[in-house]
Order: sequence, then C-alpha cells, then structure tokens
Amino acid sequence: MDTLELDPRLRHATAFLGKEPLMLIDGELVSAASGKIFAVYNPASGAIIANVPAADKADVDLAVAAARRAFDERRWAKVSPSERGRMLWKLADLIERDLEELAELESIDNGKPYAVARVADLPLAVDMFRYMGGWATKITGRRSRSPCRANTCPTP
Repeated sequence: MDTLELDPRLRHATAFLGKEPLMLIDGELVSAASGKIFAVYNPASGAIIANVPAADKADVDLAVAAARRAFDERRWAKVSPSERGRMLWKLADLIERDLEELAELESIDNGKPYAVARVADLPLAVDMFRYMGGWATKITGRRSRSPCRANTCPTP
C-alpha cells in the first residue's frame, strides 16, 4: 500500500492505517464484494494515507438487507431504554479510552491540528454520546395529555 510516511510522534494511528481495508456490514468486517479499494488522501499534503473498500451496488444491497432484517426483527425495539443508554455510554467510554489514536486519525484525515481533535472534537463527541445516553430513559414515545405546550401552560 502506497501510504504517507507519518510523523513518528503519531504512534497510535500508524497501526490502524496499515490494516486491511474492511467495512462493517451485518455485524461483520468484510472487503468490498468487487475487491476494489480507493485511496484516501491527506488534505494537507495530498499524500495517500490509507485505502478503503470501494463499496458498490452489491455491498449497498447487502447493507440495506441487513438493516431491513434488523428493523423487521425489531432488534433495537427489544432493547430496554436503560440498556440503550448504557450502550451509548459504553461507546463514549470506548472513544475516551482510545482518544489518542482517534485524535491522530481525525487530524490526519481532516488535515487539522492534532490539538484541536484531542481537546475539542473527541471530548465533545464523548460528551454528546453521554448526553444522548441520558435521554434514552427520558423519551418514551408517548405524549402528555396536559394542555401545556412547549413547556408553557395557558393561564388566565
């Protein structure tokens, strides 16, 4: 793979960028059905930083079929609101655990300073997943029968 020589200080991202290019379809990491890949370029230098699967109609059809199955089987609907919240918090924990590697990848992929990804982008993503995880037990899909609308009540 013809990839960019990364700054040796970016020690976490190098291992990830050297992996075989795969995509997630139906819970499995797979290559494109065609076997094709395409290059991802560093916007700061124009150098190739990685290759990724070139999904085509066959891959999209597989992904849509998997999503349709999950929807029809009501997999997510069978998960309690508390468990949904825990899943989002777990995702936040995993982002936090791998913050250095993800910040490096974000910096390389977007051509932005590492410090911005490290102290702003990723911590804000962690906060957002935790915030949304908290809402999982607050939104029930039911509406109030109260005459109050948008947090205000009509008064005489």
